[in-house]
Amino acid sequence: MATTRTETRPVNYPTAAGGTVASSVPVGAVYAEGSPLDWGASLVEGEVVLDETVAPNAPWSAVVRTGHVLTIVDVGGNQSADCLLYNADDPEERYSVPDTLAWQGNAYVRTGTVLRSSEGRPLMTVVANEVDRQDTIGGACGKESNTLRYGHHVMFQHGCRENFLAEAGRRGLGVRDIVSNLNWFMNVPVEADGALGIVDGMSAPGRRVAVRAETDVLVMVSNCPQMNNPCNDFNPTPLRMIVVEPAPADVDAGSAHAARTSKEGA
Repeated sequence: MATTRTETRPVNYPTAAGGTVASSVPVGAVYAEGSPLDWGASLVEGEVVLDETVAPNAPWSAVVRTGHVLTIVDVGGNQSADCLLYNADDPEERYSVPDTLAWQGNAYVRTGTVLRSSEGRPLMTVVANEVDRQDTIGGACGKESNTLRYGHHVMFQHGCRENFLAEAGRRGLGVRDIVSNLNWFMNVPVEADGALGIVDGMSAPGRRVAVRAETDVLVMVSNCPQMNNPCNDFNPTPLRMIVVEPAPADVDAGSAHAARTSKEGA
């Protein structure tokens, strides 16, 4: 029978009063070969430079080098992966929802979407996507918003905001660096009247999305702990993060595409 090993590490979460509260978060899980949770491969061929599993409820981060492609695997299906992006050399330049959506003129993230920074520059490009659309307007859950929405009985549950804060601290970042985020595999439809809702996901076990770095990018992910709405099918499951270095011809083609996109929008 396949076995799973999960580890935790201590963290100190900032509080509104300016202090900290001690807690712990899972940092990873190792799944036996042949387990149903030992999913597939990168969406883009190349030399694998990183392959890690993110446990349910856990934060994760890595620097993805220029031209490398990150594939995020929804191992269990309908698992939201909240995501922030930063210029690895200058974290003051970070992912911008308004810039990304304004340049493409559409509210959804799909194959071909250029994920832009606060300076309007390309950070990453969605190069492959096995889910119809990805979300970038639903925001991130947190202890305060969970309490407001679902009641005081859930106030002990940490959320993506707490995961982001814990992982940001490891990277020398803080509260002011947590901005609006992407939500891979989360379904937030926009109605004709502008109303938003978090509904059942469109993903499935093993579905993937792949993004190419157009510069060195710090990618920070919260494997969403939410259990109070359908964004994780009420049952958080693992993610798999695979980074590959594609063949040089693929990298050159990708850089040329990003350059054309920047010029067209200038």
